[in-house]
Amino acid sequence: MAVSGSETELRVQATMIKTTISRSWVLLDRDGRDTVLDVDKYAIMRLVEINARDLRILDPLLSYPSTILGREKVIVLNLEHIKAVITADEVLVRDPMDDDVIPVVEELRRRLPLKVSFGGQDQGEEESSIGEQNEFPFEFRALEVVLEAICSFLDARTRELETTAYPALDELTSKISSRNLDKVRKLKSAMTRLTNRVQKIREELENLLDDDDDMAELYLSRKLGVSSSPSSSSSGPNWHQNSPNQGSKIHKSSRGSATTLQEENDVEELEMLLEAYFVQIDGTLNKLTTLDNHRNKLIQLELFLSSGTVCLSIYSLVVAIFGMNIPYTWREDHGYVFKWVVIFTGMACSSVFLSVVSYARRKGLVGS
Repeated sequence: MAVSGSETELRVQATMIKTTISRSWVLLDRDGRDTVLDVDKYAIMRLVEINARDLRILDPLLSYPSTILGREKVIVLNLEHIKAVITADEVLVRDPMDDDVIPVVEELRRRLPLKVSFGGQDQGEEESSIGEQNEFPFEFRALEVVLEAICSFLDARTRELETTAYPALDELTSKISSRNLDKVRKLKSAMTRLTNRVQKIREELENLLDDDDDMAELYLSRKLGVSSSPSSSSSGPNWHQNSPNQGSKIHKSSRGSATTLQEENDVEELEMLLEAYFVQIDGTLNKLTTLDNHRNKLIQLELFLSSGTVCLSIYSLVVAIFGMNIPYTWREDHGYVFKWVVIFTGMACSSVFLSVVSYARRKGLVGS
């Protein structure tokens, strides 16, 4: 059905307002060339051969935890604001115009092209073969850029929090006031949220490192090479029974199959890559833990001081009442009673203070 020009413009504007986030993608190839796409999820499913369930993980309107999934032909990445699909030849990144995603796209554009320099012409063929064997797979180059970006992003947020938190904690140490306590409580909320985000990335990397099969699923180039290899086809070579080269061909074929199987089970290359960023994200988590411990110690100090102040106030009130120079009739010939009032009041206030501290430790509010 034909649609007028003005009506089409209105629909385009409405679509841009409502679904720019969910439809905007950038496609980068092996040479770092990028193409901006404005397509729906069905076009993406056809483009990279991904199912709807996996693509739904990248929907910004849905809340999914940080995920690194290896599928038959793609790697699905949902790491904070970075939502991407990696194939053996291309990378699709969602929301390329987002302020936090733009640096990632720029870094992918710079680092995806593989620059290999060769020597003389005579050694060209040999060095080219060696270069192909030692080439870091395209999907791992893209994965490394994403992991580096997300780890650096979270580390930067942690440093910003430290810059704000430590002065606030020092101020609380010098002067305990409701204003300073409220500032520390707000920092605690921000720190808790950031710690949860860092913890999710760390757990995802740890789960990958603990499972070799999951890491093997991320070797897209290897799986593509095995599936396209002639030895993997169902129809084997038709050798004559009396062929003199039959034994050598069988030996080469079995040796090639063994080498292929060994390569399929070898995940050391990816393991080293993941371990490097696991150490980095673990360091970020340790910074947040140290900051939280420092804050908890100050909160414990504030709790002890407040409890002690209340107990001393009660003690002072009772002693002041009984110490007044008022002519009570019961004070005649009973002056020794004041001494016991002071003793019992002190014991009662000490018991209240110890009860508060014991309750706080039992509830985990303070350390043991």
